[in-house]
Amino acid sequence: MFEEQELTVEQVAREMQVHKSRVYSWIQTGELPAIDIGRRGKHNYRVSRADLEEFKQSRRTDRDRD
Repeated sequence: MFEEQELTVEQVAREMQVHKSRVYSWIQTGELPAIDIGRRGKHNYRVSRADLEEFKQSRRTDRDRD
């Protein structure tokens, strides 16, 4: 059975070469979908590989524009 890879905020930040606070901001504004596996008010986000790839595509500057 195929399991989709889930990344931590730290892994996303490293891959995107940004500070993890930037990743938290993307998640909190809804730009980057994530699931919260934390409990009792402490966030512990996971981002699917597919969602990260879609996020990266949506931010490309060389897309055809109307």
